[in-house]
Amino acid sequence: MSLPLRVSLPETDLREAIGHIDGVDFVDWAMDGPAPVPAIDLVVTPYMVASNRIAHLAGVETRLVQSQSIGYDGIDRLLPTGHVYANAASVHETSTAELALALILASQRGIPDFVRAAEQGEWEPAFHASLADRTVLLVGYGGVGAAIETRLRAFEATVVRVARTARSDEHGPIHAMDELPTLLPQADIVVIGVPLSASTTHLVDDAFLTLMRDGALLVNIARGQVADTDALLAHASSGRLRLALDVTDPEPLPHGHPLFALPNVLISPHVGGASTAMRPRMARLIRRQIERMQRGDSPVNVVLRS
Repeated sequence: MSLPLRVSLPETDLREAIGHIDGVDFVDWAMDGPAPVPAIDLVVTPYMVASNRIAHLAGVETRLVQSQSIGYDGIDRLLPTGHVYANAASVHETSTAELALALILASQRGIPDFVRAAEQGEWEPAFHASLADRTVLLVGYGGVGAAIETRLRAFEATVVRVARTARSDEHGPIHAMDELPTLLPQADIVVIGVPLSASTTHLVDDAFLTLMRDGALLVNIARGQVADTDALLAHASSGRLRLALDVTDPEPLPHGHPLFALPNVLISPHVGGASTAMRPRMARLIRRQIERMQRGDSPVNVVLRS
């Protein structure tokens, strides 16, 4: 008879969402200190703080380290040797796409202005741009980009897609990054959804923003360091561009930062995946990884091997 799988979980509510699985022993480990046992088949990292705790994997024997985030920038420099690391693709795409649409709609239809007026007891109707009939440029076309595209089409927007390499699908061409100088001036809304890497750090710089048309909206739901904050501030302060940012650099944005005071800037505090959709999807992914281990199959979503 085979030994049970040992799976560590960082939160009790995640354990409750997964439920009982035959042949699995669950242990509690938030990775805020040394591992409770020397060998763990599947380690699930805590959400949003994994990079601060990943060093505690040193000396622990694992078969898989499962992140609760899609992004894994910087983890390759921190992950101790001897581990296989999987991201949480399939978990956050829906919530992040919802937030992207919320930021776009709020910015396009002037919701922040209406809220500010209502706080003063004022009734201030205004005419704003629609999302319908706008051209939206998706810079980055992975799972999140595809989820955003699906929702945008329901709003009768024209969607133009950009990925690392050019290709096509049933919706038409997917452009390469080197086409951005031609595509940016055509877009009313630009959504940034690329992973953070050496090639995408400060992708959104002064030259990028200068190519955008006057009055366009830039939405960043990727990573703060993809954009140059000084360049963002300069173009928003002039009133030429509008911003909707779920991520910033630095993060959190310091109290009193000038971006907070600009009426044409909408900021949410990195909450793309923070919704009720996350927990059940994360539980399904963990159950899937466990089932694959029990069958002897390779895990899904592997992005690093140290």
